[in-house]
Formats: sequence, structure tokens, C-alpha cells
Amino acid sequence: MTHADDPIRLLALRETPLSLDEVYAAVGDAHAGGTVVFVGTVRDHDGGKAVTALEYSAHPSAEDEMRRVAEKVVADFPVTALVAVHRVGELRITDAAVIVAVSCPHRGEAFEACHRLIDDLKHTVPIWKHQRFADGEEEWVASC
Repeated sequence: MTHADDPIRLLALRETPLSLDEVYAAVGDAHAGGTVVFVGTVRDHDGGKAVTALEYSAHPSAEDEMRRVAEKVVADFPVTALVAVHRVGELRITDAAVIVAVSCPHRGEAFEACHRLIDDLKHTVPIWKHQRFADGEEEWVASC
């Protein structure tokens, strides 16, 4: 839940396709001179192997951890607005798996804040990726 004056506009885990339009609208702000959006997509390979299917699952604490990461970014940068959404469940190649966006008064701050947001989400939020490969092998990877 966010408040009207909270720069954290949207944090969510979703089983449905992510909307770039929704994220961009949520992060828009008249006080922002720079907005940076990152979209992480499902690719058809990993580690030199062809990926045929992918599923994300999340620990029940994942959204709380997303909030902690977002609050730290807001504390460290002059964030006007921030959004982070991540898919869970079965995804197809080219589907958006994660979208993060940050707006700040200036572009440099927005780039730095968005970079920190996606890196910290990837390293700390308990979301796992189950990949199935064309050769029949499978693997679980901690990933946001």
C-alpha cells in the first residue's frame, strides 16, 4: 500500500503479464526531469544452452523484501517516484519478467537509482528461476 506522498508508487509480484504502460504512468511526475525504465525479458538461452521454458517462484517474504530495497533506494537518491513489478509463474521467451522504473529531478540520478534498484532486487529478493533446457536438463537459479 502506498500513500499519495510516497515516492514508492507500485511494488508487486504478478502472475499476469506486466504492463510497461502501467509502470510508466505510475512513475510519471511533474517534478521529475529524468525517468529510467528497465525491462528484464526472458531470453532463449543461458550459459550457452537453449532455454525452452522458464518459471519464477517467490518466497512469501518477497514483496516485503522488495519494499526494503525500494526504501533504501529512496533514502539514498532524490527519488521522485519508483516502481518495481516482477512476474511469477510460467513465462514464455520474450515475456517481461521484471520492470523497474525510477524518476528523479535529473537524468544522472535516475540512471543511478534505477541501476541500484534492479541490482539490489536481483541480489536480495527471494525469487527463483526454474529453467528447462532443450537438452532436457533443468536448473533452479536465485534471480530477480
